[in-house]
Amino acid sequence: MSIKFLDHPSDVYIEVKAESLEEAFALCGKALYDVMTDIDAIKAQEKVEVVVEGFDLYSLLYSWLEELLYLFDAKGFLGSDVKVEEIVKANENFKLKAIILGEKYDPQRHTSKTAVKAATYHLMEIKEENGNYTIRFVLDI
Repeated sequence: MSIKFLDHPSDVYIEVKAESLEEAFALCGKALYDVMTDIDAIKAQEKVEVVVEGFDLYSLLYSWLEELLYLFDAKGFLGSDVKVEEIVKANENFKLKAIILGEKYDPQRHTSKTAVKAATYHLMEIKEENGNYTIRFVLDI
């Protein structure tokens, strides 16, 4: 499992690699938080359950990242431990269930790194090869 920050002229371009789709999506969440702050400083004091849906894996990834941004923007919640429990296809949609451990943003303890405005579909890729997943996506900053 790995997170890699790729070159991009104006935004944040991220690549994650994992052995399952759930692990890959969890790493995408961790990468988002890592762009925003030092995730090692986030204490696992609160548990947040997240459920999102998408009509395909790309819209699911977009919805997932946007939900994490919403949790921060609306509630000040930052995650340190992101676990995607399952990604299933139900009827015509994909559904993701996750548990995130973290805490409310505290400017005294959480370094502000980069403000993320939104997730984007730009350069988004989700590839599976021999049971391993590679996901690339761009965050608008």
